Amino acid sequence: MIRRSILLGTGSALPVRAVSNAELAETVDTSDEWIVERTGIRNRHIAGEGETTSTLATDAARAALDAAGVAPQDIDLIILATATPDQTFPATATTVQAALGIDDCVAFDVAAVCSGFLYAITVADSMIRSGVAKRALVIGAETFSRLLDWEDRATCVLFGDGAGAVVLGAEESADGTRGILASKLHADGRHNQLLYVDGGPSTTQTVGKLRMRGQEVFRHAVVNLASVLNEVMAMAGLTNADIDWLVPHQANARILDATARKLKLSPDRVVVTVDRHANTSAASVPLALDLAVRDGRIKPGELIVLEAMGGGFTWGACVIRL
Repeated sequence: MIRRSILLGTGSALPVRAVSNAELAETVDTSDEWIVERTGIRNRHIAGEGETTSTLATDAARAALDAAGVAPQDIDLIILATATPDQTFPATATTVQAALGIDDCVAFDVAAVCSGFLYAITVADSMIRSGVAKRALVIGAETFSRLLDWEDRATCVLFGDGAGAVVLGAEESADGTRGILASKLHADGRHNQLLYVDGGPSTTQTVGKLRMRGQEVFRHAVVNLASVLNEVMAMAGLTNADIDWLVPHQANARILDATARKLKLSPDRVVVTVDRHANTSAASVPLALDLAVRDGRIKPGELIVLEAMGGGFTWGACVIRL
């Protein structure tokens, strides 16, 4: 028998306040035309008072649990991917655990920025396949707006806040054709200065602000994302022609278009939410996945590929048969 991690349910949450490009242009030296032309972004959600990474993560987790028909007490593993935790410590995953009323389970955070959800789901899958866990809640949640320099129009227009979550469960079958079929992760710390935050507890004792060299990040993103997708499909014994849906990190519409062209994938098989959510870092992949599942595009039995690249650089991909 083959033990796999099966996707049981998805969920997401967004801050109440939606900010259009036109509204942003009232306080930032930019315009709707400038943002749309360069990024494809038209809207983003910004966390307000009382909305934190943990509150968004908890709301997304509850939605995923409801969709899966799983009670919080049946969860024995919570992994939360975030670059914007509520506190330096303890892990924001434990805050979510308490909010869900779970008395005892494994709970910890993963920090891999925009690739965080891919790292988190890969770790959860490994723990499920090894028998350490039976039911896992994997969350990507960010309040990235609190890291932005609102005087830097090249970066502040790109990001938003939100959370997405999935529930994974163990399933044993003779053929193992459902569930997570393969995952592949990478990191290359030599590129730290291309995308980073200029603060931290052990250096500046401040949170810091996001800094990015956009053109260089773009170039690496297209190459790395196409490469890791080819890698993970080969690991699964499949080809790009087998992909029903690509659910990529939602950083920039140009990156999504360029990656699809490089992979010879039809644009109508790529889930795109960057226009309405902007870049929500670790939340972007599960947010996009939840939207496409709930609107009926992604159906049971279909093959989906998740992929992302973020600061570090970190990048990865995951193949799932629903």
